Amino acid sequence: MLVTGKQILQHADEHGYAVGAFNVNNMEIIQAIAQAADDLRAPVILQASQGAIKYAGVDYITSLVKTTADRIDVPMTLHLDHGTDFEEIMKCIRSGFTSVMIDASKHELDENIRLTKEIVRIAHSVGVSVEAEIGKIGGTEDQIVVSDAEATYTDPEEARIFVEETGVDSLAIAVGTAHGVYKGEPKVDIDRIKEIDRVVSVPLVLHGSSGVPYDTLEKAVAAGIRKINIDTDIRASFAGAVKAFVAENPDEIDPRKILKPARAAMTDTVKEKIKVFGSDGKAWK
Repeated sequence: MLVTGKQILQHADEHGYAVGAFNVNNMEIIQAIAQAADDLRAPVILQASQGAIKYAGVDYITSLVKTTADRIDVPMTLHLDHGTDFEEIMKCIRSGFTSVMIDASKHELDENIRLTKEIVRIAHSVGVSVEAEIGKIGGTEDQIVVSDAEATYTDPEEARIFVEETGVDSLAIAVGTAHGVYKGEPKVDIDRIKEIDRVVSVPLVLHGSSGVPYDTLEKAVAAGIRKINIDTDIRASFAGAVKAFVAENPDEIDPRKILKPARAAMTDTVKEKIKVFGSDGKAWK
């Protein structure tokens, strides 16, 4: 069942849990996420980055997710992650994405607001939800690189102004997480999440959540986070299972046999995250 980002996150906000937003690049990842969601009766967000779209093709990703959503009776959203290019965002909207992210966080507040408002105007006119970002989340995701020196925490008052001015449906905030693999344990500012949640009217999003301790994620959900992005942990599960299988079966050339254990490993990873986020059993009709 394909729904908008606004629908899926409003339900999470009303019932006090977070929806897992899992990055997809191919059929096996999509199947793994769908299996986990179906088994645990959990709403999920399947999101593709601009890099994933370049790799797989927007039509392939859209078709795979739509086919999955028709077969699995849990709420699913097809979301563009970190859209920085206007044409890329428009391509996803035309293709059938039900949610898009405009990431203009590298710009000053006024320009971020201007660019975001334009995407909101277009997307909302065709029933597509919009996520935006304020503050700069460190690390690397596809072509987006933010150094430790450039990373900045989200200011609650700026977040309030941004949401009121743009009309976005959800807001990604910078509170100490980072994209990619952590070198040490991240220090997530839970009090800042609480303050931002107090002053803004839309669900909050936590990027760079792979590798964040589970007790910290649970505290973040309790503080107001309603969408949690996971990519690196899924990649690690995929790669680990493939490497182990090939090491044990060096002469195997059938991709189905090579990828089957990887799909199972990713399903287990997604299930684990869903339980931490509190979204298991939250699927609705």
